[in-house]
Amino acid sequence: MFDMRVLAAWTAALAISGAAPAIAAKITVFDVSGATETYADAINDPGAITGWYLDSKSNAHGFVRATDGTITSFDVSGGTQTQPDSINDKGAIAGYFQGPSFYQSFVRAADGTITTFYDTGATTAAAINDKEAVAGSWQDKSQVWHGFVRAKNGTIASFDPTGATATYPFGINGKSAIAGYYLDSKNIYHGFLRAADGTITSFDPEGSVYTAATGINDQGVVAGCYADSSDKFHGFVRAADGTVTSFDVSGATGGTFANSIDAKGAVAGYYVIFGGAYHGFARAADGTIKTFDPPNSTYTRPESIAGHSAVSGYFSDTSGVYHGFLRGK
Repeated sequence: MFDMRVLAAWTAALAISGAAPAIAAKITVFDVSGATETYADAINDPGAITGWYLDSKSNAHGFVRATDGTITSFDVSGGTQTQPDSINDKGAIAGYFQGPSFYQSFVRAADGTITTFYDTGATTAAAINDKEAVAGSWQDKSQVWHGFVRAKNGTIASFDPTGATATYPFGINGKSAIAGYYLDSKNIYHGFLRAADGTITSFDPEGSVYTAATGINDQGVVAGCYADSSDKFHGFVRAADGTVTSFDVSGATGGTFANSIDAKGAVAGYYVIFGGAYHGFARAADGTIKTFDPPNSTYTRPESIAGHSAVSGYFSDTSGVYHGFLRGK
C-alpha cells in the first residue's frame, strides 16, 4: 500500500506538542460509536463524510457520516480492514480492503450495495467521481504499481506515464481527468495529469526534486506538494493552462503539504513547524490562507475540502487518540 501518509512519516520526527493557531471557523469533532480511533478521509459537496475507524481489536471498518451527523458503519463482505478513501456528490464511496491474499478495491453505492473488483493483484482505489469512475493503483506479479481507471460499467484501463517505474493516481474530476504522481528510473517523483482521452502530461514545479499531485477539480486545477533541493516541502496549485503557483503557510519551517482542492479552487492540507505540532490550513482561491486546529489537537491532518470550503480530516488529542473533524459546516 502506498498513500500520502508516507509524507507525514518523513516529517514525523519534526513534530512535538506545541501551541496551536487560533481556530478560524466552527469545528465539529466526531467519533464512530465503539471506535478507539476515527479517521475522516473525504467529504463531498453536500457535506457527507467517509473514512474508517479502528475497533478495540485494531480492525478497520468503513463509515459514512450523513449531513445530519448520523454515522453508518460498514464492511466489505468476505474481507477485513475496510478503508474508504473517497466519496462523490451522490454518496458513492470508493476504497480498499484486505481480501484473502492482498488488498482489493470496492465501490459502495449510495444505497449501501458494495461491488468489489481487481481480484488478481493488490489494488487501492483512491478517488471516485460523480460518474462513478474510479482511479487508483494496482500491483502486478512483479510488485510494480500501475495506475488504473475503472468506468461505472466495470471496464478497467491500466496506464503509466512514459518512463514510470511506479504510478499512483490520487484524484479524478467530473470529466475523468486524473492527477497523481509517478516514480522514474532515477527514483524521482513527478506529477502527472491524465486527460479523459488517455493523454498524459508530466509536470514539476520549478526547483522540485519530488512532486506529488494529490487532487484535481472539474476546472482541471491540480493541487499538491513538492520538495526542493533542501528537502523542504511546499504546496502548489497548477492551473488548467499549466501555470504553477507555489505557496507556503507563514512560519511553516517544517513544510507545507496540500492534500485536496475543491470546485472553487480552495485547497486544504497541513503544515509543520520545527519544535511544534502539525496544523491544518485552508487556502482560498485568491491565495488567502487560514490556519486551524481542533481543540486540544497535537496533530491535525486535513484530508479533503469540498462544498463551501468545508474541510474534513482527523487529529490526535493530548492522549494520543485520533478523532474525526469537520470544519466549516
